[in-house]
Amino acid sequence: PYTLYFIPLFVTWKIGRDKRLRGCIGTFSAMNLHSGLREYTLTSALKDSRFPPMTRDELPRLFCSVSLLTNFEDVGDYLDWEVGVHGIRIEFFNEKGSKRTATYLPEVAKEQGWDHIQTIDSLLRKGGYKAPITNDFRKTIKLTRYRSEKMTMSYAEYIAHRQHHHYQNGIGHPLPPYNHYS
Repeated sequence: PYTLYFIPLFVTWKIGRDKRLRGCIGTFSAMNLHSGLREYTLTSALKDSRFPPMTRDELPRLFCSVSLLTNFEDVGDYLDWEVGVHGIRIEFFNEKGSKRTATYLPEVAKEQGWDHIQTIDSLLRKGGYKAPITNDFRKTIKLTRYRSEKMTMSYAEYIAHRQHHHYQNGIGHPLPPYNHYS
């Protein structure tokens, strides 16, 4: 028997040589790893509202990353996290008094070349905050920092892995290309 793992996770899709974002959705709820990967791989590929659904033509240029989130810590100071080490999730009240949340995975701030303030301000905008951002407002943010274990695979690596796995199981023909989204 195998152990079922329950863990928060995010699935990120990037495309092209410059690896620009193509979709990223996940959950902070502890998910069964197998069903969570299946659900969020498809959801981030097809239902990220920032992008149109992925197409079959894009598959050869895609990279898929899975981030397993760990070590959650609520911190009192919105600056108490390390760029490139911690992911951050903020909770705040927007100008209409509604509670909002937003997150960046650990690599985002570093990839963008942002410092703490730039990251926080970008995250507030991502979360829908439209008013001017003041230092006093930043101090009202509830911040949770976390870490992640991230694995990335290109579509070509995925196809090679599938074909190798197929041959090892005694199935004497390669898989056709472009047969899966995940």
